[in-house]
Amino acid sequence: MHFQYSEKTQQYLDQLIRFMDEHLVPRIRQYKQEVKEGKLPVSFMEDLKELAKSEGLWNLFLPGLQDDEPGTRLSNLEYAPLAEQMGRIPWSSEVFNCNAPDTGNMELLHLFATPEQREQWLNPLLHGKIRSAFAMTEPDVASSDATNIQTVIHRDGDEYVVNGRKWFISNANHPNCKLFIVMGKTDPDNPDRHHQQSMLLVPKDTPGLKVIRNISVMNHHNPNGHCEITFSQVRVPVANLLGKEGEGFAMAQARLGPGRIHHCMRSIGQAELALEMLLDRAQERKAFGKYLYQQGAVSDWIAHSRLEIEQARLLVLKTAWMIDQVGAKAAAREISLIKALIPALHTRVVNRAIQTFGAMGLSPDTPLADMWSQGRALHFADGPDEVHLRKIARMEIQKSQEKLGHTSVYLTPPERD
Repeated sequence: MHFQYSEKTQQYLDQLIRFMDEHLVPRIRQYKQEVKEGKLPVSFMEDLKELAKSEGLWNLFLPGLQDDEPGTRLSNLEYAPLAEQMGRIPWSSEVFNCNAPDTGNMELLHLFATPEQREQWLNPLLHGKIRSAFAMTEPDVASSDATNIQTVIHRDGDEYVVNGRKWFISNANHPNCKLFIVMGKTDPDNPDRHHQQSMLLVPKDTPGLKVIRNISVMNHHNPNGHCEITFSQVRVPVANLLGKEGEGFAMAQARLGPGRIHHCMRSIGQAELALEMLLDRAQERKAFGKYLYQQGAVSDWIAHSRLEIEQARLLVLKTAWMIDQVGAKAAAREISLIKALIPALHTRVVNRAIQTFGAMGLSPDTPLADMWSQGRALHFADGPDEVHLRKIARMEIQKSQEKLGHTSVYLTPPERD
């Protein structure tokens, strides 16, 4: 892969930066105030979405768009730097219709939906008319292993019936959320644990679907929601099955590959912003007769942060390139590498910035406390670090075992007389 951004990518990036500087940065304070007052969606969101759409900054994330679908058809590699830029303002992705979990849900619908499902759900999502949620995580099992899912989906004539409980379901509290993609077990007795699950399209207003509460994350309230939801005798037509029965696990893996690229690049954007704030603070504040950047510890923080951000960005770009070239399944190792690496980078750099700001870094006078909380949550969102580390180790062991029979010169015992 080439490490320099293509001319196309650079043009979109320059346009995106200008748009955010002109239209989003001046509204950060207003956004926070309206969210605090419980206004959702915020008063200016729809106007900004229409403006972004008119300027061609719309659906930047989906390479496989058809000719009659709105968007840019950027590859994962081309989109990655744009996701990084959007990460600097967490709510900015919605302006460009690039917000999770809608991006992953659009990916799923694009890959597996029937023509009728595309018309009913994908088209409104692509045009930013509705929002959606992905209901997989459950409170009573370790959902990092999706085969643990307990939600039951059984067929009753021409309908599927859903019973179960989900939580930390992003977007579920948004007033424009109209669709839940629900993962549950249609064949719990199948000896192949990876073919027990299926996905259903469940409209939010379906009887029996109840949003119990919007759960705060580390005392941070997300207005779009990380909700607990119950499904009690929820009935939908058989036509609402997404893909085929038993394909839910494989479909979830297809969804998560590109989504993890998006998360990681947005996270790098947060780390980059934290480093910029650290640099500004270190050059304006003195302690013990020196500027902070002249103190050894702070100087080391600056250098290590730059090293780590550059290394992480290159690995994420490589992973995006691999997904474009060989697909998410073949890039599984690289996806796990970045997913295990980036949350630690995020929290580490933000933590250094907080330390440089001192008490102000803990206050609402800077975004650093919220940025740290987002990074901390990312340590287990889309799979905890430990799962990805285990997966990496397993693949490394497998590669090593495939080389058995080729004795390493470093392990050859010395000759004896």
